[in-house]
Amino acid sequence: MMRYPAELVDPLRRSYEGQPVCVTGGAGFIGGHLVDGLLALGAHVTVIDDLSNSTLSHLAELIETEPDRLRFVHGSILEDEAIDEAVHGASVVFHLAALGSVPRSIDDPQRTWAVNATGTMRVLEAARRAGTKRVVFASSSSAYGETERLPKVESMAPMTLSPYAASKVAGEQLMRAWAHSYSMRTASLRYFNVFGPRQPAGSAYAAVVPNFSSAVFAGNRPVIHGDGEQTRDFTYVACAVLATLQAGGIDTPLRGEVMNVGTGERVSVRELARLIAEAHERPDLVPEHQAPRPGDVRHSLADISRARELLGYRPIVSLADGLRQTVSWFRQQQEQSKRADQ
Repeated sequence: MMRYPAELVDPLRRSYEGQPVCVTGGAGFIGGHLVDGLLALGAHVTVIDDLSNSTLSHLAELIETEPDRLRFVHGSILEDEAIDEAVHGASVVFHLAALGSVPRSIDDPQRTWAVNATGTMRVLEAARRAGTKRVVFASSSSAYGETERLPKVESMAPMTLSPYAASKVAGEQLMRAWAHSYSMRTASLRYFNVFGPRQPAGSAYAAVVPNFSSAVFAGNRPVIHGDGEQTRDFTYVACAVLATLQAGGIDTPLRGEVMNVGTGERVSVRELARLIAEAHERPDLVPEHQAPRPGDVRHSLADISRARELLGYRPIVSLADGLRQTVSWFRQQQEQSKRADQ
């Protein structure tokens, strides 16, 4: 369980303690960490996940220790019966279920749209049927596309470059529409390049931090798509979870507001590779470069003023500390796996 500053999370306890909440996609990377946070605040959590991009390993451990406060529904947000079962009685729904990855969306745009856009509408309708007070949607910084202005501010018009980005912007608009049409409290959080422990590696669609770490641990040079001078606002998962808990628990009425969740600082992908190699004590493993990937943006940096104003959000873990914790976790997992194979 990650530690959060008491002055930020203690005021949220009264919003969650004893309250039923639902997390769609709660078996996933960010979803699993959010479930940890909700249980620590005393909530009763129902998770719905079809396990198409995740496993039950982490949730199974939690269910063993908290059988009375954690329930799992194995199903898709595209299935009305499953989503109704999961959302029933929930005061807050955290909607994180999605098909992630820009490259995957380019390979399969129809499935991406069905899950990320149509699925979001189905979650909102299930929440409306259940009388849920608030829905918090996990959106993405990919909404900004290749706009030159930095930092990215929520008032900028979306400039989507991929089906994934378009599906997330559609979800944001649904959040706003349902708030104004049905008096539902909703918010959309544009996460900026979230990373941390338990983030999966090893596939063409995996995020850059686990992919770099996996390559270096195996003694291989990490692969950078492009020249490596592209920059990102890498956000440790504890920061993303904090903002999400705040969006679900604050008293402020929310009517579909979009908020950036990042750190307000950026680093090049080349520098990131160097930091990860150093954390693994393999500075000799310099990156190799391959062709840029379609849909990738050149630069990304969050203006977090709106989240600070509306939620009281602030970054609580630096990139350096987050990478140290992530690499430490990753090495422990790899070493355990090696011992198990021996």
